[in-house]
Amino acid sequence: MKHVYITAKLVLAAWLIAPLTLSADEGMWQPHQLPAMANELKAKGLEIDAESISRLTEFPMNAVISLGGCTASFVSPQGLVVTNHHCAYGSILHNSTPEKNLLRDGFLANTFDEELPASPGSRVYVTEAVTEVTKKVVTGLDALKGNAFYQAIEQKEKALIADCESDGGYRCQVYSFHGGLEYYLIKQLEIRDVRLVYNPAGSIGKYGGDIDNWMWPRHTGDFSFYRAYVSKNGMPADFSEDNIPYQPKSFLKVSAKGVSEGDFVMVTGYPGRTNRYRTANEVENQFEWAYPEGKQLRERLMEIIEETAVEGSDERIKYEGLLAGLANYAKNFTSMIEFYGKSPMLAERQDREQQLSNWINQNNQRKQRYGKTLSVLDGLIVQSQQHKERDLILGYMRYTTMLPTARRLYRLANENLLKDMAREPGYQERDMIRFKSGMERIDRRYASSVDRAMLFEMIKRYAGLPAAERIPAFDRAFNIGTTLDEVALNVVLDAMYANTQLNDLDTRLAWMTKSVDEFKASQDPFIKIAVAMYDTDMASEKKDKALSGKFMKVRPQYMQAIIAFNRDQGKPVYADANSSLRVAVGHVKGYSPQDGLRAQPFTRLEGILAKDTGNDPFDSPAEQLELIKQKQYGDFYLEAIDSVPVNFLSTLDTTGGNSGSPTLNGRAELVGLLFDGVYESIIGDWGYDPETNRSIQVDSRYMLWVMKYLDKADRLLDEMELVYE
Repeated sequence: MKHVYITAKLVLAAWLIAPLTLSADEGMWQPHQLPAMANELKAKGLEIDAESISRLTEFPMNAVISLGGCTASFVSPQGLVVTNHHCAYGSILHNSTPEKNLLRDGFLANTFDEELPASPGSRVYVTEAVTEVTKKVVTGLDALKGNAFYQAIEQKEKALIADCESDGGYRCQVYSFHGGLEYYLIKQLEIRDVRLVYNPAGSIGKYGGDIDNWMWPRHTGDFSFYRAYVSKNGMPADFSEDNIPYQPKSFLKVSAKGVSEGDFVMVTGYPGRTNRYRTANEVENQFEWAYPEGKQLRERLMEIIEETAVEGSDERIKYEGLLAGLANYAKNFTSMIEFYGKSPMLAERQDREQQLSNWINQNNQRKQRYGKTLSVLDGLIVQSQQHKERDLILGYMRYTTMLPTARRLYRLANENLLKDMAREPGYQERDMIRFKSGMERIDRRYASSVDRAMLFEMIKRYAGLPAAERIPAFDRAFNIGTTLDEVALNVVLDAMYANTQLNDLDTRLAWMTKSVDEFKASQDPFIKIAVAMYDTDMASEKKDKALSGKFMKVRPQYMQAIIAFNRDQGKPVYADANSSLRVAVGHVKGYSPQDGLRAQPFTRLEGILAKDTGNDPFDSPAEQLELIKQKQYGDFYLEAIDSVPVNFLSTLDTTGGNSGSPTLNGRAELVGLLFDGVYESIIGDWGYDPETNRSIQVDSRYMLWVMKYLDKADRLLDEMELVYE
């Protein structure tokens, strides 16, 4: 392993020193890579020093923050945070009731005191340090295999994290890059008091709904504002009326001038996952089986929610967030399947692997080092797919609430028997605030009728698996015989939901401190199942970790070969996205979605009028429609389009997790918020196409226009620093 690491570092270093041609805007770059690209970035339009983007404690990088799933940024010296409307969705729903529906009507706090606590567990993470720790993680582990190797890596990561978090107020994480070739320790200030400040009405923030999701042209005001609060001594603290707004080291100026077609833009954020180095075998399985199956399951769960929870009811409000998430990825999967069918992706991956194999075999040294890598990796991939149907169904059970909650609580009781450093990540003392928040969120995201219906569906599908794929402990728990008796299952589920007490918050919180023996003595039906399934769950987890340990041995070798091969081909080398801080660069640019059509890079206020039907999801507020008819453009007019720009396209290389990311001009001023991509670019998670990869941003001028003329958010406008030149 040590040899692999050193060689890879030399390869990466050599590549970064070599002249770099960024003809396409491909790449989600680690900040430390950018100084080597300084000349190319300047030529593209970057005006600030590229070196400054690599310094995480300086402007503009220290103004960019993570929400744990989305990106956001500070836009005032008083801890004001801007992100997407859909990123604040959980907090908006948490504070909504049928009588006071913030999602429908919008919300604006006119004073600090009126700002509302965000949903339990909401966080603002400010990245303060990124430290390479590869040697500390992998040294001395060469002889270990399988589960032993997995556990050893995990223990070293936990030790690094514990040391990093010893100061208090910080959340640290070790991230793997290039399949385990490199490891970095990321230290973030964890701000726990987060409050909702402002969100436009849903008919602006969600304009177009699922119909327009992933589509262009787009006219969505996908933005909202939080504020970060800390204790009077400036340190993270739980919610308190005595807390004060956090004062960031820097914040972004907001451009009222915006951008024009062809202008340079860059985005900083926390992209989730990409798969650009996956093998042909993995590509084939994902697109020809996993995506079609996942799409069908998501669509069925959506149907269940809509059938069970009446629109406008408290139950439906509780599930709006889940419904939106399911719809988003169902559409995502549809696009993946469609464009995979039209693309040569599989053939290209197969060709790439053949070229890689030929390149390896051309050199005895390479052959000795990588000769078995591809075949070993393929063998592990086949092994990982052995129970894919069962694994998929059981995985989708996580969308239910009561059963996963009981299993998590019982797992916690067992983990509490161990010393903290021996516990599974997610069950250590550092995780308990987050764990408790998860228990608290259930109250606003759970309805027994919906949960029961979803669990019934998943069990029915599970029962249809071949006998060899079934799990005896699970079958016994739900009285599943050779064939499923749906009437009997309904009786079982009715009794379980009628008799559980895990739907009560105080009860759930009380179970967090109970012993294993108390769990075993419980008569709660979901807890009884959790206890009955525990040994089976642990045996399955151990087997999965053993396989993961094998992957963690071979993936770095594969990536080392890929990096060296790409360098020989003159191709860019960047790590797949993994939720760590990245930078992408590009330009404002339209595209051609199909022959004979040209998509312009901007949409206009007038496009809202053209789309509006008066019915959800095209039901813009009447006042907004009147302002548009009056051509009330104010300071946010763009002559080139003869209107105020609403959304714009760019060539930025992004993916999920980038939502809420600030889109910046060459001076690092905020010109938009990234919130989506075009339908044709969804497959970009697997490969970047410069002709069709387009990100969608809400234009800063539209944000300011809505705030000034529609919602009268003068307090916030005065707080931000607006730039008109």
